[in-house]
Amino acid sequence: MKRLEKHVYVHQLRREGFGIAAIARKCDLSRNTVYTYLEMDFQEANEWVGELSTRKRKLDTYQSQILDWLKEHPDLSASQISDWLAERCSFTEIGESTVRTYVKELRENYHIPKVLHTRTFESIIDLPMGKQMQVDFGELKVKSSEGAFVKLYAIAFVLSHSRYKYIEWQIRPFTTRDVLRGHENAFEYYGGITEEIVYDQDKLIAVSENGGDIIFTEEFQAYKTNRNFRVYLCKKADPESKGKVESVVKFAKRNFGKNRVFHNLEKWNEQCLAWLERKGNYQIHNNTKKRPVEVFALEKPHLRKVSIPLSFESTLNTSIARMVHKDNVIKYKSNRYSVPLGTYVSGEKNMVYVQEENEKLMIKKTKDGALLATHVIHLGKGKLIKNNDHSRDRSKGIAAYMETLKKPFENEDKIEVFLKEIHQRYPRYIRDQLQILQGAVRSYEPFINQAITICVQENLWSANDFLDVAKHLSRMELKINTTQEYEEIPAQVPTELIKQKATLREIDGYLKILGGV
Repeated sequence: MKRLEKHVYVHQLRREGFGIAAIARKCDLSRNTVYTYLEMDFQEANEWVGELSTRKRKLDTYQSQILDWLKEHPDLSASQISDWLAERCSFTEIGESTVRTYVKELRENYHIPKVLHTRTFESIIDLPMGKQMQVDFGELKVKSSEGAFVKLYAIAFVLSHSRYKYIEWQIRPFTTRDVLRGHENAFEYYGGITEEIVYDQDKLIAVSENGGDIIFTEEFQAYKTNRNFRVYLCKKADPESKGKVESVVKFAKRNFGKNRVFHNLEKWNEQCLAWLERKGNYQIHNNTKKRPVEVFALEKPHLRKVSIPLSFESTLNTSIARMVHKDNVIKYKSNRYSVPLGTYVSGEKNMVYVQEENEKLMIKKTKDGALLATHVIHLGKGKLIKNNDHSRDRSKGIAAYMETLKKPFENEDKIEVFLKEIHQRYPRYIRDQLQILQGAVRSYEPFINQAITICVQENLWSANDFLDVAKHLSRMELKINTTQEYEEIPAQVPTELIKQKATLREIDGYLKILGGV
């Protein structure tokens, strides 16, 4: 039914005595729209409809871009287009329903149909906060930046109550240790663990149902015992038991992964985390009608805290080689750890060996060699963990340098004022200033106290000024001493020189030398 027809129908129903809510239900309109129609007569409605057909909409600016996406990927959903507009065009000024309407019109106008795939599920009652988490795996083939196709493997987690999601990808099939490492990362992401975790019958988790006495793989059994959680293992052909996480896998593959170009695994996982924050955990859930991120804020206190994350990259008896980068750091578990300056040598192999022991990272030059560095293992990601003795503390060095230069001076207040002034005036060249000052102290030590007094009195705030004053005082002292020596020792002038007469010069010559004085 077109807008004008609906307008006429709304007025007709109103004349027949129908209420606003009843009219809204019959016409499939919101109550606000019903009020808008009732406030307009037929002529006003006709003009309004004409304006709607000609007015420019915000998404018209991106129409050609959206059409290109739809033509290249006819199976794109309106939700994914909304996310691409936010990610690639930084456009977030409209709601998702507006994008959905706009995309629907474009598909109709430009004849770009979309094939829908339906699947039937049965709804189950939501569980209480902190009760259950669901885990599942997924695969996706995407095109790389080099033009070839790459197969990616994902492990997805979702909290059953809040629908808060976590996803991790890798470029090879999962092993049991990969699965356990993914669990640790998920627990860290959530800040805790649920009472129960739901799994499919995967060979990485379980060997056999065994009539209910489930036989788990050896590594998973040890991990389950360590973390103390209950396992709910789905039966075959029972997708409803973990339908929430299956929806997450499908959502991630279709909304995040599909038609995205793969550059490298690290960037892909970073983009996925950004997508979770921007879309996956922020978009209002279709069933709960709430944002998972907001519900998670309420559920998080109900999660059971876990101890320090377990390591599945190394053991106490195993050392792993790591490359030393030119800024004298190594990378380990998504963090950077410092090694002493000079460990990196240009042109050399620059390898060290790391080993975890008692929640610390031990770094050695060789497997059985002496320790280079020890760090407490950081639980976050993207951090620089640096020992103080692994770098030059420049501010501390300058302060110590100044303290050393104060010692030869008798008046500590004056030298402190002088040093403070040159530090403020020459922050970029303070080390150079202190070196000049140190040279002056060494060369003219008998005159430094007098020199510093003159500099402070005359506001001469530079090490070069101090050097010039000290030099001048030294020369003056030398001149006085020389004069006294000449006075004490009679001059022995040869007789023939006494008889000689000095050459006379014109006064103009002296005036020229003295600059007219």
